[in-house]
Amino acid sequence: MSEPTPSEAEYDAITDAAAHWCMRLRASDCSSAERLAFEQWRDADPLHAFEFEAMQDSWEVAAQLPRLTPPQVVTSPVRRRHWPAYGVVAAISLACLSIAAYTGWQLGWLPNAYEHYQASNRLQRVTLPDGSKVELNLGTELTYSNYKDQRRVTLDKGEAFFKVSHDSSHPLVVRAAEGRIRVTGTQFNVWMYQDQVRVTLLEGSVLVTSKGTLPGDGLRLAPGMQARYTAGDFSPQVSQSDANDSSLAWRTGKLVLDNLPLEDALPLINRYLAKPVMLADAATGRIRIGGIYDTREVRNILSSLPKVLPVYLTRNKDGNPVLNSIPHQPAKP
Repeated sequence: MSEPTPSEAEYDAITDAAAHWCMRLRASDCSSAERLAFEQWRDADPLHAFEFEAMQDSWEVAAQLPRLTPPQVVTSPVRRRHWPAYGVVAAISLACLSIAAYTGWQLGWLPNAYEHYQASNRLQRVTLPDGSKVELNLGTELTYSNYKDQRRVTLDKGEAFFKVSHDSSHPLVVRAAEGRIRVTGTQFNVWMYQDQVRVTLLEGSVLVTSKGTLPGDGLRLAPGMQARYTAGDFSPQVSQSDANDSSLAWRTGKLVLDNLPLEDALPLINRYLAKPVMLADAATGRIRIGGIYDTREVRNILSSLPKVLPVYLTRNKDGNPVLNSIPHQPAKP
């Protein structure tokens, strides 16, 4: 029985991952944990290893290519080489790889620019190579790749606010979980926790799809609208933002919980925690919580919850804290 053929979206995701690892493994701050994660990714599927090796070859070749305008295939300068007589075969091989790299760009398979951004314990503001401005919340990671037909951002985790440089012929596509957000120039926010995604539009318009393998460009949002989806959803849920919506308070370092049930509040809280807080049951999830918290101090919220809510803490077998509701005691007659 033959192996199933990856969809276009799945193949694109593998190519993005290969480009990400090519970049990270060359970075001076690449940790041993990241190298182990790369090995696990590479060994998980033969196609991963194949794409990584192909990307490695193209990356090495791209570093030696002259700048081409248009299109600009690489961003690094040419290094002069003097080829000895026995290097003729190598030169021919390099020329073939150069053609492959150029062809990869022309077909939209390979990027000519790739950047990785990470915000750990403080907010970050970055400018993408295309001029777009991005604000990164705590614990956020994303990558930017520039392809011939589109600019591509992959939100690996966290939350980011985008002010996209307008280019109608070269749209920017943000990938989050299994969905994507397509824009040509606008301002919007993308929040992601595990496989949950929320897109909030401030200005312009965006097209949101919850599953990249589905046909079509997705649902169009107008300013003041939100789209929510979980990876695998057939379609996002779209709603109008509340006039007092506080989902962007993180840009000033605040987490605002406006009388939310715990089942809705915990994903917002857990985004900042090393170990997510769990709910013991549905009844506990219906208990409401409010307040304004410093995003850098959210980790301290756990110890305060039993003081302000009718709950107590336990631990599950994985060591995660679990909130349990305190049973209501009827008044004595």
